[in-house]
Amino acid sequence: MFPDEMRATATALLDAYREAGLRVVTAESCTGGLIAGLLTDIAGSSSVVERGFVTYSNEAKSDCLGVPPAILDAHGAVSAETARAMAVGALGASRADVSIAVTGIAGPGGGSVEKPVGLVHLACARRGGAVRHLEMRYGDLGRSMVRLRTVADALGLLEAALGPDHAAA
Repeated sequence: MFPDEMRATATALLDAYREAGLRVVTAESCTGGLIAGLLTDIAGSSSVVERGFVTYSNEAKSDCLGVPPAILDAHGAVSAETARAMAVGALGASRADVSIAVTGIAGPGGGSVEKPVGLVHLACARRGGAVRHLEMRYGDLGRSMVRLRTVADALGLLEAALGPDHAAA
């Protein structure tokens, strides 16, 4: 299901997290659990992946992750503010050390001039640290490709969260 190169990256990332003694939580909207799916497809991932949330609706984002309705009302589900709140909320709702959150418009519909198909916001938070945000505008590549590109960029954010002393191979 996942490209071999992506599986290899995820395997190296899990090894680096295991070595660093860190655990991960995922909070996914547009990817529908693909990040968690990739990570947990690798044997031994249970020592790193603490849990995952698929929060597709605004209600789920609020109920499961504590995203304030005011953020959703003011900025929408697909926004930097929502992605950051999802990342922080996932840490609060878990025992993980690092969270990765994604929200976007995979298509084929649902886009607008302000928020076109292919717009994805990713956020990564480390307990006690800053929240890193990444806005990607993949374009209308097709639903599957937008989702796969999002997974790849999420892995990159998780790698960056390790810091320079624990980079994945």
